[in-house]
Amino acid sequence: MLADFDQWVKLALADQPFPREAALQILADPTLDLLRLTAAAGEVRITYFGRQVMLHRINDIQNGLCPEDCGYCAQSKISAAPIKKYPLKSDADILQEAHAAKAKGAYRYCMVSSGRGPSLERTQQLAQIIRRIKTEVGIQTCLSAGLVTKEQAEILQAAGLDRLNHNLNTSASHTDKIVTTHTFQDRLDTLKAARSAGLDLCSGMIAGMGESDQDILEVAYQLREYQVPSIPINFLIPIPGNPIYDCDQLSPQRCLRILCLFRFVNPRAEIRIGGGREGHLRGLQAWALYPANSLFVEGYLATRGHDVDQVVQLIKDAGFEIAGDHSLSTDLTSAQQFQLDDNPNILNPQTTIA
Repeated sequence: MLADFDQWVKLALADQPFPREAALQILADPTLDLLRLTAAAGEVRITYFGRQVMLHRINDIQNGLCPEDCGYCAQSKISAAPIKKYPLKSDADILQEAHAAKAKGAYRYCMVSSGRGPSLERTQQLAQIIRRIKTEVGIQTCLSAGLVTKEQAEILQAAGLDRLNHNLNTSASHTDKIVTTHTFQDRLDTLKAARSAGLDLCSGMIAGMGESDQDILEVAYQLREYQVPSIPINFLIPIPGNPIYDCDQLSPQRCLRILCLFRFVNPRAEIRIGGGREGHLRGLQAWALYPANSLFVEGYLATRGHDVDQVVQLIKDAGFEIAGDHSLSTDLTSAQQFQLDDNPNILNPQTTIA
């Protein structure tokens, strides 16, 4: 079947449902012209978001100590990864890191707390931290804290939280292959609770965990059904000690196809390149800015990413611009670029994923 790129763009710009046959073709057709696909997805992205790229910074405010058995996560109870475990950081530390994120040009400050979900008391504590960030720092906030009830979501919304993150991660049928301590429905219930409380949703997936093309399609269309405005697409980082380690199904081309698919199915959504982009997209990172319009800088939950200056240079070289503080744009010398690339991750260098 020949790809009708012009028709795909028309459907996306009209925000019409994207045909599943076409979505499957994006992932599975080996004859598909990748350059034309990327350009078509880029036309949609630029129409809705211009040439701006939003930068996000993650702060892992509590690390490890999690009772869940997610096979992909270094913080889970079944992981043997040598991470540093610690309880919730102090308010002062979280505020200081929020100031640092804003100073480095982050559009949104994303706090992640490990665990199944917060207690009511912990929710109140997180709400107080969010109030201080909004008033003292003045930056967009996102919180990922596990499973959340409607009551807890309402507390966080009243405190000024902008978005609640809770990723679907994979399809309903594949969920029990990666975790058994909670269900896919548990995750949907958290999204419903956040939506009913008036919070913006942030929810995406992790590719590379043995899922099929149909699993990826299921997540993409589920997020469209929920009209999720922010969709992070993560690519599994192979961390020694995690049960789910094999990344052989990912290649730079495969990752780019996934990002383009999500752009066509969810044309108005912020599509964010998440964890694993440095090692899996490799030389196609600049191409990925055509379907995607935001990304994380300086690392993820258990692994280190590229320095913010290197990311700014990538964006600038590709002809895009930073949303917010344009004064961050800078030219790096070749020597500086090599020094940044040589900055290894304590668990796994992002630049060596095969």
